[in-house]
Amino acid sequence: MARIPIAKAPSGRRCPTETASGRPPGGRGPGRRPALPAAAVRFLRLDRLDAVDRTVLGLYALTRIAVLITGYCSAWMFTSDPEARETPSFLSLWARWDWDFFSRIAQGGYFAEPGAPGSARPDNREAFFPGLPMVLRAVHTVVPSWPLTGLLISLVAGAVAAVALARIARLRLPAETGERAGPRAALFLLVSPCAVFLAVGYTEALFLAFALPAWLAAERHRWALAGVLGALATTVRVSGLFLAAALVVRFLVAGREHRRWRSAGWLALPGLPALAYSWYLQAHTGDWMAWKHAQERGWYRQFHTPWESWLHTWDAAFSHAHPTSYAAMFQAELLAMAVGVLLLALLVRRRQWPEAVYIGLSLWALGTSYWYMSVPRATLLWWPLWVALAVASVRRPWIRAGYLTVAAPLATVLALAFTSGKWAG
Repeated sequence: MARIPIAKAPSGRRCPTETASGRPPGGRGPGRRPALPAAAVRFLRLDRLDAVDRTVLGLYALTRIAVLITGYCSAWMFTSDPEARETPSFLSLWARWDWDFFSRIAQGGYFAEPGAPGSARPDNREAFFPGLPMVLRAVHTVVPSWPLTGLLISLVAGAVAAVALARIARLRLPAETGERAGPRAALFLLVSPCAVFLAVGYTEALFLAFALPAWLAAERHRWALAGVLGALATTVRVSGLFLAAALVVRFLVAGREHRRWRSAGWLALPGLPALAYSWYLQAHTGDWMAWKHAQERGWYRQFHTPWESWLHTWDAAFSHAHPTSYAAMFQAELLAMAVGVLLLALLVRRRQWPEAVYIGLSLWALGTSYWYMSVPRATLLWWPLWVALAVASVRRPWIRAGYLTVAAPLATVLALAFTSGKWAG
């Protein structure tokens, strides 16, 4: 069959109806998302890796090596005893702060037997959802070291999250530029100031490994898969409920041909783990909201108005009432909250309502306690931020250089702070 030639514009450029691949582009109406191309199927699936995915995994491996090198240097140069002649064990560098809660839950559950760690007095471990401790206990059956178990879980989960994030970014742009945006989104996440928390045995990497594929499934209108993955995300963090709300909005704004109401029930699944966990705690404590009350006791999560929270955090950052390392982190809390508010405004301006719901609920939860706590860490979960930066950097190359110039040293400083036992967010 004879091949039909493609018409050219008089200037030698392609006609407006032709893309670089010779196919007509998908149209976009006012306030509507670009149509999902058929070629998107090949990189929406996590079981097949293309060249861009392999590039992302290469970046992931290099950044993990950088984190390990930083930890090794910390062990030798930032010891608590300046006269020490021996370094602490390498694995102990990563077993800090919240890790103690996860490992104790994995080993002894939420309600320790008499004489077990945490049985003498409440330690507020109910504040942490059971997803990560359950995975820790399962993997520990073949990995004897608990800290190593946590590192391995985050290593695998982080790789899944990086690939999924890159694929989300690739959906925002045509094929050629999308292939540049994907690795950049992953890189921006992996060198972000709090990136050390993606490497240690914390919940961030595991949550993203479920949440980002759930979002990809929703973009592909596979609502059952999105609901199942969203439910797994909720077992790890309460942020899964914010993801669930965003998935519902994504369903509502989908085109009529993609909004099958018989599939809507799947989007209720992410709420079930939170309900089951609350029921479990109520059966043992008589308190349906025991996890929230544990957060209030241990981390000052009582409700305050947003302006009260801002003022309390500002006072902690600049009143010289706290050691300098804590004051610096409170300053970082303020900066991260400001970034979150700007991101929310951008999403609303672009009418990206599902992403705006996710970020808005996250900011409300973080910004209405006595003071801000762990907002910089929470930026790791704000995938619209990394996607927006990646898309902007494709159009304005200076953004990539500027971001890396600022973020990379901050990531190194916070990794050194964490591995040397200081509060890092």
